[in-house]
Amino acid sequence: MLPQLSICIFVKSEELAASAINLLGGGRYALTQVKSAIEFFEYLKHNYHLDCLVFEVDGDLRSLTGKLQERSIFLPAVIFSTKPGDDDRPEQSSSSGFEARASTSQKIEEQSCSFFYHPAEVQLPIARSGEIVASIDRAITQFLKLSTPVPFDDQSANVCATAQLTAQSLLQRQQRRLAEKLRERLGYLGVYYKRNSQNFLRNLSPEEKTKFLEQLKSIYRKIVLNYFSEDTAVNNQIDEFVNLAFFADVPVTQVVEIHMELMDEFAKQLKLEGRSEEILLDYRLTLIDAIAHLCEMYRRSIPKETSEGRR
Repeated sequence: MLPQLSICIFVKSEELAASAINLLGGGRYALTQVKSAIEFFEYLKHNYHLDCLVFEVDGDLRSLTGKLQERSIFLPAVIFSTKPGDDDRPEQSSSSGFEARASTSQKIEEQSCSFFYHPAEVQLPIARSGEIVASIDRAITQFLKLSTPVPFDDQSANVCATAQLTAQSLLQRQQRRLAEKLRERLGYLGVYYKRNSQNFLRNLSPEEKTKFLEQLKSIYRKIVLNYFSEDTAVNNQIDEFVNLAFFADVPVTQVVEIHMELMDEFAKQLKLEGRSEEILLDYRLTLIDAIAHLCEMYRRSIPKETSEGRR
């Protein structure tokens, strides 16, 4: 059986919710309806594989989406609105893949000042609620092309680069998980991940650079400590490390340096305990694994059209 897309519906209008549930029936979706903010966030705690959210514009929406942004929880979203806008117009299907991507990217940037949750959300007029299925498909497509959860120009100057990179890393992880599910269902070929050069390691201030490298080293330490254990969390830690390194354009030499610094620390500790340092040689596998994952990220970041053109 092909994997179902998981949809969470948080719509206060019972009539609108019932209509959406009816339209989304048929087995393609796994539907969950919640009726309060408390129930919604409780549901999120135990469901890490949501594929799309369905909201409506009301007095609590800004507060709700603000809390999602603060927690760096980003998902495709369809938002029922009483005001039709440019976002309710379907994309032109005649464009090539590259042109469609560029058009969507430009469109998202133009709408960056009017979104509730993130620039890739789809605002669907209630009068056109019958288009919910197509809107979910479009929300997922736009989300997979989203390069940053909130445009950096719109963020407060007080938001540090490390926080931006963390949010971008979590966004990318969700995009990759969703793309994998779509690949199983539709043969989806992948996502072109864009990066903001302002947050590259070489462009950070000395203070930001130090803070970021400390965070990266802390994650790598957890990877090393858990690498040969049965703790499956190490896979998520490797993903987190690689995502942060990718979006900050961290050179492989820096990854090697982090590894060697950590091995030196462990060697000193082993020496104090009178134990052999030979065990540390096994952790070369950890370094190889991390670099291999990072290389895979770069490979997957190349647009399909570009990679084919180089053959």
